Amino acid sequence: MTMDVIVLAAGKGTRMNSALPKVLQPLAGRPLLAHVLETARALQPAALHVVVGHGMEAVRTAFDDPDLHWVEQAEQRGTGHAVAQALPHLAGDLALILYGDVPLVRPQTLAGLQAAAGDGLSLLVAERADPGGYGRILRNAAGQVCGIVEERDATQAQRAIREVNTGLMAVSATLLRRYLPRLQPHNAQGEYYLTDLVALAVADGVAVHAVRTEEHEEVLGVNDRLQLAQVERVLQRRQAEALLRAGVTLADPARLDVRGTLVCGRDVFIDVGCVFEGRVHLGDGVRIGAHGVLRDCELAAGVDVLPFCHLDGARVGPGARIGPYARLRPGADLGPRTHIGNFVEIKQATVGEDSKINHLSYVGDAQVGRGVNVGAGTITCNYDGVNKHRTVIGDGAFIGSGTELVAPVTVGEGATLGAGTTLRKDAPAGQLTLGAQRQVTLPHWQRPQPKPE
Repeated sequence: MTMDVIVLAAGKGTRMNSALPKVLQPLAGRPLLAHVLETARALQPAALHVVVGHGMEAVRTAFDDPDLHWVEQAEQRGTGHAVAQALPHLAGDLALILYGDVPLVRPQTLAGLQAAAGDGLSLLVAERADPGGYGRILRNAAGQVCGIVEERDATQAQRAIREVNTGLMAVSATLLRRYLPRLQPHNAQGEYYLTDLVALAVADGVAVHAVRTEEHEEVLGVNDRLQLAQVERVLQRRQAEALLRAGVTLADPARLDVRGTLVCGRDVFIDVGCVFEGRVHLGDGVRIGAHGVLRDCELAAGVDVLPFCHLDGARVGPGARIGPYARLRPGADLGPRTHIGNFVEIKQATVGEDSKINHLSYVGDAQVGRGVNVGAGTITCNYDGVNKHRTVIGDGAFIGSGTELVAPVTVGEGATLGAGTTLRKDAPAGQLTLGAQRQVTLPHWQRPQPKPE
């Protein structure tokens, strides 16, 4: 049996108070809709239809995936009306209906819903202590599902029902074609409810199967920023649990944020308050100190990142030591056993093995060789206001503190630069180069004074 997936993503999300369409609101570093689509793809559907309305162009621009078929719902007239827009495009035997603002449902849950539908209809239901806001599941004396009533249309007795409709549904494509045209907007909202399919099916003797999820968190919807924050914590907890099961040590699983993909080797330790964005790979034995931020990085085995470091687009070789308070910007490529210390910034630069840049320095657009020592307060002056220029420092060079390297410039192998040097010409290998001016004291000089008002 082939299956189409229909994702309803046309809502405005008024309660978000945002110019961004609701399904583009970020969850763990990706739009809400991205999580739903990832889950849908895990089921390998024959087709994936996304019904869009408010902010349609923004949503389509954010997702240029070739497997998506976009369907416009120009006027939002309810869930039944939304599915009807996709109806002419269905090619499979079954339609699985998902929501772009319900991002936590698991593939295995949907697979069970799909299997239960058969040639009829299946609903994903849940038991909630507080069912407010949800449609209630109505059952007959035999315990069989006989309908769904939305909260606004429910009687007081019906509102006391704790079994609720999650909105997720698997329906035979034949039944959709039969019943969607028969929906009527006779309700408090004046909308075409998809849930009215249930009563129509029951009236025709069609089997309606209720599949219950015991984990109510996976069917949480997002309508405002409070709910978005709640869903974020659920997803982060899931990711933390997966890392713990894989052998990663987390100082506090509740104080971790993974906003992308985090791949870890064995015996990795992550301290509190760390944020991982994009794709990050941590090799065996890597340690990440408290409150680090890593984006699109690759750290080899044994790297030690001390607290409060920011790494973005960096590659770090085995046994390197970073921080505290260090910043590696895109293009930073550090060799084995390098030391990058406090308040050091590296950008578009390679640093050879066993080299040290330990204090208060900026190295950008540079090639630093092996076994180099860069003293505190060193700056590569790589930008002339228009163009970037490159600095090359040979193996074994020693750069004295407070040095300015005015690129383009080369420091030869084994060269030594005296403290306070401003290097404008190449420094020869193996020699000492000094650039300091003669010290002068002006005895009659006075500081400028404020002008009288």
